This record gives sequence, C-alpha cells and structure tokens, in this order.
Amino acid sequence: MKVINFVKASLLLPLFVLNAGCESNAPTAEQNSAKPNQVEKVKKPNIVIIFADDLGYGDISSFGAEGIRTPNIDSIGKEGFISRDFFIPANVCSPSRASLLTGRYPMRNGVPLAVHANKKHRNANYGLSADEVTLPEMLKASGYRSLVVGKWHLGWEQGSHPLDAGFDEHFGLISNYHHTGKNNARYEYMKDFDSLYRGREKVAENVDLRQVTKRYTDEVIDFIEREKDGPFFVYFAHNIVHAPHRPRAEFEGTSEKGKYGDFIHEMDYSTGRVLAALERLGLEEDTLVIFTSDNGANYSGDNGILNGVKYTTMEGGHRVPAMFKWPGVIPAGQDSNTTLSSMDIFPLIADITGSQMPADRVIDGKNIIGVLRGEETESPHKVLYYYNGTNLQAIRKGKWKLHLPRTVADQPFWNENEIGGRIYVELDKPMLFNLATDTGERHDVADKYPEILASFNQDIKYAREVLGDVNVIGSDQRVPPMKNPQKINRWWVKNKTSKN
Repeated sequence: MKVINFVKASLLLPLFVLNAGCESNAPTAEQNSAKPNQVEKVKKPNIVIIFADDLGYGDISSFGAEGIRTPNIDSIGKEGFISRDFFIPANVCSPSRASLLTGRYPMRNGVPLAVHANKKHRNANYGLSADEVTLPEMLKASGYRSLVVGKWHLGWEQGSHPLDAGFDEHFGLISNYHHTGKNNARYEYMKDFDSLYRGREKVAENVDLRQVTKRYTDEVIDFIEREKDGPFFVYFAHNIVHAPHRPRAEFEGTSEKGKYGDFIHEMDYSTGRVLAALERLGLEEDTLVIFTSDNGANYSGDNGILNGVKYTTMEGGHRVPAMFKWPGVIPAGQDSNTTLSSMDIFPLIADITGSQMPADRVIDGKNIIGVLRGEETESPHKVLYYYNGTNLQAIRKGKWKLHLPRTVADQPFWNENEIGGRIYVELDKPMLFNLATDTGERHDVADKYPEILASFNQDIKYAREVLGDVNVIGSDQRVPPMKNPQKINRWWVKNKTSKN
C-alpha cells in the first residue's frame, strides 16, 4: 500500500510542477497592460476550447473545491480571466454544445433537448441541423484547420455528424459512454456507445473508459504538433466528469472525493499536457485557451454556493466555471463577476480571427473581447432566458431572476420528479430572487416586489412569441423534428412517468 501511495503521489507531481512552470512564463498584469492591442495583429490566433462535462461550480480549486486540486485548470484563469458568472443556456449536454458551436439559444438552433438513443429521436434523425453555421464552418473560410476530440452528443446521422458540422478531423465517442451487454434490451441502439470513431470510421470497440482521456489528449497534442504553423481550432470535449466515473489507475485515490474527484484530477492532468504542448511549441502567446463546462453538476458533484443541479433551471444547472487565457491580449489575474455566456464565444472568436458571422440569422452571443481585456465591466446581456428543454422556466435581468410556474407535463423527460437534487419540478406561482444578495436562490422575494415581477411581462411575451415554449412555436424557433419533443417513452425505467 505504501508503494502504491508513493506511485500515486509521484504521478500527481507533474500537475504542480507544470503549473509552476506555466506561472513563471506568464506575463504580469502590468506587462500585459503595457502592450499594444494585439487583437489586430496580422497572425490569426489559434483557438483551444476545453469543455468539461457536468463539472459543477464548486468542483475545481479556484472555485472553492475541497479535496480536489486543479492547478493546471486554475492556471488558465490565473494567467488570464476568471468568469464567476458564466451562463450556459441549457442544463444538459446536447443543447449546451449546440449553443457553444452556434452562438445561439437552443430554441433557435433546433437542439433544445438532449439527443437520446430512444426510438423517437432516432426515427426523426434528431440532432444538430446542417443548416446551422458552426464555429469550424465559420473559421474554415478564414483558413483554419479544425479538430473535435471527445464526446459529440449532437446526433450521428448524415447532416449532424462532426464532419458535417464543419470539422476537418474528428476522434471520439458518439455520445455519453455506455457499455451495454448483448442481453440488455437497449443493446441494439446503444452497442456503439463504447466505440471510438475517427470521422465516420469505427476504430475501436468495447473501449475501457479509463483509457479514453489519455487517447483524447494524445490526439489533441498530435494535431497541435501537425498544425503548429496554424491557424487551428481545437474543440476538446471531455467525458469527464459525467458518469460513469472511471479514472485511470494512476489517479485513483488521489483526491478526497472518491472516483469523482480522481476523475477531475485526470482532466486537470490532461489540461496540463495540452498547455505544456502549446508552450513547448512556442504557441502560448498565439493561442486563446478557453476552459468551461457544459452545465452544472448532478448530485455527485458540487455546485458550491448555488442551489439546484444539472437538469434544473436554478443557477446550479446553468452557472459554471469559465476561464480565458491569451497572453499579451487578455491581462493576467482578472477575477470577474460580469455576466457572460458560452454563446459569447462565437462572436468573440469571429472578432479576433477576422471571420464573418452569418448575417441571415440572430446570434445571441455578444463580442466580449472588451470585457476580457479589462476595458469593460458591464454585461452585454440585458436579459437571459432559462429553458428546460422547450419549456421557458426562468428569466434573468441584471440581479433579478424570475422563475415561472410550471407543471410536470411541461417538464422534459429528464426532470419529471424531484430526485437527485432536482427541485421546483412543479411551481404554482412565480418566484423572484435577487442574485446580488442571494446567489443561492433561497429567499423568494416575489411578494415584496410586485413591480419587479410586472417588469418581466414583456420579456416573457418576447420569449414565447420569438423563441417559443411548450406547445408554442416561436417565430424564430427551429422546431425539433418530432411530436411532443419534451417526452420520450422511457420503457426501461420501472416507474414510467412519460409517454412517447
């Protein structure tokens, strides 16, 4: 046992050594502020987005995690910009990914629901529409080579495959990892959920999840080395820390949070390897690195001071850690409470790469380069809409957040009962929270501020008329291609609560 512990400790050591090395090479805030605006420099920046899966607001060190150490992830924010009020416009996997890649609310881009392996979704070929303009498609016109590695979860049929979405190269899993035995009733349509694909070719079957993160990271580094002359775009979509929690053996027992924390340690180590590759190749100052999560943690994780979990429209489902690093452009050491969104990444990248955003559709994200450079502190978002699937459940304006009445019938299939931290599945009257003084949404003040409640009426009307709602098709909604999209037939669940 002592030898095993020593080995584990030695394997963790590179995380801290690497982080220290990165810190020593990072420019100080004073050095950054003294440099001219490098956004306008001729050389286009490389882009690396590291997208965690189900990582909660309190799951990393710089956001207060206990028993989990994430020096490499934290270094991105320490050497750049930390966002502590980062809004994801969905509380589950698929819609959040679609919004990241398109800069649009899920109700606009046509993926408001998690893509599921059920018959209803498969028969409808539900997934990311080929008509949506994605980050790699926009960047291709600007001379970028692009790679997506990891979990896709946006459909696999013609039109929604990663290569159809504009990526030049792809390596990863179709969706969430599942190993389904041949005797399982869902085997026929989930048998490939533990298979690795390179583009459309299956390259490995029955893959052990404990081997996946290393293979992902190797792919990312290999691509960066091949494309070092740039410009390149990498979208690294981890399966960590989504269940099942299966870290490599080297990381087991390294945290005080069981395999959940060990899994996060493995992701941190992976992040350190990517950052080290950029530094080794002399690309650090030519690369914007972004780290964030697709939604909040479920009951296994920690959403810190926030209430609610993944699946809910509480802040715990939608607010996640986010960090941006670009030495010489984004001053180091910024710690911000300005409200930003993952949708902002699309126009941000368009601006810094000189790419042309599509002019024939609404892009909900805003260009936040001024905020990241420390030149602006006001949020570019006046109103934010919180949907649970196709159900409008909450609206935020500044410090005020309104929760709307709802029933179980309104809820998507993942949020039909109050288990695993799900709350307010049913709500018979509006709730109002002041997020400036009650970030945890624990003190409803609706009765005290009727005038604030009334001020949301136009926002509710706009959302329902334009983006849509349950049983309401919005004027700018891309409607999912199936009837009653909120519900699926979960026939494998003993206590069924939804119908096809």
